[in-house]
Amino acid sequence: MIDQSALPFPVLLCAMKAAAEETRLRMLALLNDGELTVSDMTDILGQSQPRISRHLKLLTEAGIVERHREGAWAFFRMADRHPAAGAIRDLVAHLDPSDQRLAGDRARLKAARQARAEAAEAHFSRLADNWDKVRSLHVPEEAVEAAIIEAVGAKPVQAFLDLGTGTGRMLQLLAPLASRAVGVDASHAMLSVARANLERTGLAKVQLQQGDIHALPVEHDAFDLVLIHQVLHYLDDPARALREAAAVLAPGGRLLVVDFAPHMLEFLREGHAHRRLGFADEQLRGWLEEAGLDVVAHRDLKPEQNHPEQLTVSLWLARDRRVVTDFQPRSTQREVA
Repeated sequence: MIDQSALPFPVLLCAMKAAAEETRLRMLALLNDGELTVSDMTDILGQSQPRISRHLKLLTEAGIVERHREGAWAFFRMADRHPAAGAIRDLVAHLDPSDQRLAGDRARLKAARQARAEAAEAHFSRLADNWDKVRSLHVPEEAVEAAIIEAVGAKPVQAFLDLGTGTGRMLQLLAPLASRAVGVDASHAMLSVARANLERTGLAKVQLQQGDIHALPVEHDAFDLVLIHQVLHYLDDPARALREAAAVLAPGGRLLVVDFAPHMLEFLREGHAHRRLGFADEQLRGWLEEAGLDVVAHRDLKPEQNHPEQLTVSLWLARDRRVVTDFQPRSTQREVA
C-alpha cells in the first residue's frame, strides 16, 4: 500500500521553494481562507499589480495555487488536488495569527469582502421582486429544502457539485455535508452574489466557477452528488444538460433534479425567461435513463391549496449505473494508481 502522506522529493521541494518568500507566504495565508483576484491582493498587500501577478505565476506554476477565469476576471485559490497541497496547508496553519503583517492582511481582507458583499447585495436587491413573485407560487422554500436534505440522506458526500448555483443557497445548504463543494453558474453577476453569501456564512473555501451547464468546466467521473435546482426550465436543451451532469458523476454517484411539474402559467415564460413550463415525470425519467442513470426516487411537493396558479415542485433522484465499493475522486484514483 502506498503511503499517501509520502511525497516525492522534487514535488515537495518545488512547492516549498515557491512558498519560501515573504509575499508569497502572505498570499498563501490569504488564499487559505478563500479565492481572491489579483485586484484583491493588490489592495490587501499594498503592492503593484505586476509584482502580485509575478508571485501568483510562480505559485501557479508550482501547482500549489489554481487559477480560473470568470468572464474578464481571474480568481486564484489554494490547490486541492496537487500532491503537496496538504503539506502547504499544514505549513500555513502553523503561522502565528497574531503576527502584525498577517493580522493586517486579514483586516484588509475582511474590508474587501465587506465591499464585495455590499455590491452583491445591491445587485440582488434589483432581482428580489422578480424572484419573490415566483417563490410565492409554490410551497415555501423551507419545505423544498427539507425535501432536498431528506433526499440526500445521511450518507457522507465526498464531492458535491451545484449546477446553476445562482445565489449559492444550495451550496449553503449542502456544502457543510461535503468534503469538497463546487458551484457553477454562467453569470458572473450571480457568482458575485454567491461568493458574498458564502463568505458571509463562513463557507469561503467553496469553489465557484463560471461555465456553461452544457459544457461543464469540471472534471468528469469526479462527483458523488450533483444538484440541478430550479435550472432546467430556463434551458433550451434540458436533456443535454442532464447528459453533461451525468458525465461528471463518479461511478455510483447521484444526481438530484429539482424543478416544476407541468403548468400553464405562460407569464413565467414571457416575464421571467422560463423556456419550459415544467416537466412531466415520464419526460424527465426518459432523459435521465438516456443519460445512463436510474431514477431511484421521485416526489411532488404540491401547494396546500389546489389553485390553477400554484406550482408543484418535483424532485427526481437518479443514480449512476456503474457500481463501486468506495468512492474516490478521479484525481485521487490517478494518484493511487
